[in-house]
Amino acid sequence: MKKLFGTDGVRGRIPEELNPEKALRLGRAIGAYFGKGSRVLIGRDVRAGGHMITHAVASGLIAEGVKVYEVGLAPTPAIQYNVRLLGMDGAVIVTASHNPPEYNGIKVIANDGIEIPRSDEKIIEEYYFKGTPPSKIMWRSFVEEEFLRTDILENYINAIIDQVDADLIRKKNYKVVVDCANSVGALTTPWLLRRLNVKVISLNCHLDPTFPGREPEPTPQSLSLAATLVKEVRADLGVGHDGDADRAILITDKGEVLWGDRSGALLSEFVAEKWRDLPRRVYTAVSSSLAVEEYLKPRGIEVIWTPVGSVGISRKIKEVGGAISGFEENGGYMHVPHQLVRDGAMKVALTLYMLAEREKRISDLVSSLPRYYTIKEKIPMSREKATCAVNAISEHFSEYRQITIDGVKVIGDGFWILVRPSGTEPVLRVMLEARTLEEAKKIRDNVLTLINKKCLEG
Repeated sequence: MKKLFGTDGVRGRIPEELNPEKALRLGRAIGAYFGKGSRVLIGRDVRAGGHMITHAVASGLIAEGVKVYEVGLAPTPAIQYNVRLLGMDGAVIVTASHNPPEYNGIKVIANDGIEIPRSDEKIIEEYYFKGTPPSKIMWRSFVEEEFLRTDILENYINAIIDQVDADLIRKKNYKVVVDCANSVGALTTPWLLRRLNVKVISLNCHLDPTFPGREPEPTPQSLSLAATLVKEVRADLGVGHDGDADRAILITDKGEVLWGDRSGALLSEFVAEKWRDLPRRVYTAVSSSLAVEEYLKPRGIEVIWTPVGSVGISRKIKEVGGAISGFEENGGYMHVPHQLVRDGAMKVALTLYMLAEREKRISDLVSSLPRYYTIKEKIPMSREKATCAVNAISEHFSEYRQITIDGVKVIGDGFWILVRPSGTEPVLRVMLEARTLEEAKKIRDNVLTLINKKCLEG
C-alpha cells in the first residue's frame, strides 16, 4: 500500500502535493480512525495555506461525526499539552515544522498528547487509499460546535512555569534573545520569558507565512544574526525556534549555536539531579553526537539510540515506563515530567532553571562537553538514489562499527558519519563529526565523492 506519513506527519508542497481535495479526503480518513463522537482539537502554525488545509481537514472530520474544536494559531506542544489537560480524544495540527515555506503538513495526535503510533498511521492510510465506510450519520448530527472556551496558550505557559523554580529565575534578571522564525513561537516564548522576569530581545517575532526573516529550520546559518545579536546586547542566552516551536536551538552568551544533542546532554544531567526518581536513561536519535555518550555514561546515565524522528522516541519512553529525557540534534527536547513530546518553550525555561541553579554561564557549561566539529549536507535526490548512497557508504566502511536502525551510521576512532534518506523531503541527509574541522571537511569531501561516483554519475 502507498504511504502518506513520513517521519512526522503528512507533508507536501502547497498546492501541488497538499491541497483542499487531499486534505478533505485525509480528514475523512482521520475522522474514521478517531470514530464518531470523538472530541478533537485542530490548530495550526502560520504557514501559507494553513487556514485552507485546516478547514478542509475539519470538514472531513465533521463528516465522520467527529466533534471539532478549533484553537487557531498555536505552537504544536501547546496543542499537545491541552489534549491531555482537556481530556480530548486527540488533535490534528496543520504544520510542516522545519520544512521550507512552500510546504505544509498534517500531524495526528493521540489522546496522550503524542503523535499517533506508526501502526495507527497505517490505519489512516488504508482509509485514505481504500475509502472510509459508508456514513450512517443523520443530518441532525451536523450541529455546529461551540468554540473551545479556554485559553490553551495560558494553560500551556502555566504548566511550563510549574516545572521550574520561577522565583529563582526571576531573581537573576536574565536577558534572552528570541528568534521566533516569524511563526507561532512568537505567541508563547516571549510571554513565558516575561513572566519569568526575563528581558526579551525579540527577532523575527512578527507572524508572517512567507518567513521573511529566515528559513523555518533553526541552524547555525539561519541563526547567524541571532547569534551576533546575543553578543552585541550581552545576552545570557539566545534561542531559535522552528516553524511550530516544538524545537529550540540554543545560543550561548558567546554567540555559539548549540546543536540540540549538546544542549540535550547538559539538560539531561541537570534533570537527573533535580528529578531523582526518573530512570537513569536517555533516548536520542542516531543523528546525535557521540559526545552525548562520552558525557553522560561516566555520570551513570545510559544512552539509548533510536531512529530519527521524535514520534519513535516519545512512544519508546512511554512503552518502557519513563526516562530522564528524549532529545535530538535538531533541537527537540522532551522534558518527561512535563510531557512526552518535543517542547521548545519548556526547553528554554528548563535551560534558565539550570543556569540559575548552577550559577554559571551557559558557555561555561558547554566547555565541559567533549569537542566534535559537525558538518551537515542535504543533497536533493530520489528515495531510490538515497538508498543507493546508504548502501555505498555501508559497503565502503564495512570494517567499522555501524548502526543501521535508520540509514547507516559509521563509527570510527574520533569520527562518525550518518547517511540517511529524509523522511520529510526528497533528499539525502549526510551528517558527520570529527575531532578537528579540517578532518571533518576531509571526510565530508570523501563521502560526497563516493556517493556521486556510486549513485549519481551516469
